[in-house]
Amino acid sequence: MARGDPLDPKGVIGEAYRIDGIGEGECRSIFLDWALSVPEGHEVRAALEALIARHAPANPDHPMTAVLRAGLARAETPRRRGGWRSRPRPRD
Repeated sequence: MARGDPLDPKGVIGEAYRIDGIGEGECRSIFLDWALSVPEGHEVRAALEALIARHAPANPDHPMTAVLRAGLARAETPRRRGGWRSRPRPRD
């Protein structure tokens, strides 16, 4: 909404919803700006859920709604996928 909002400190998400004709690419760029601005230690998943609850009901087909939902789907805790250090080394 406005600058200083704890969920959207720069107001970029709220502004994206007010831009006529904005596309998904621009929304992804705005989302990246927002994500990089989230203070360390803040719960990104909770913020995304709150932003979706705030904006999606009135804007279900807006590209920013789709981007926020995609961000929420990817906000799960990272898991180790393996790699060269995940396997025990053979001993000679």
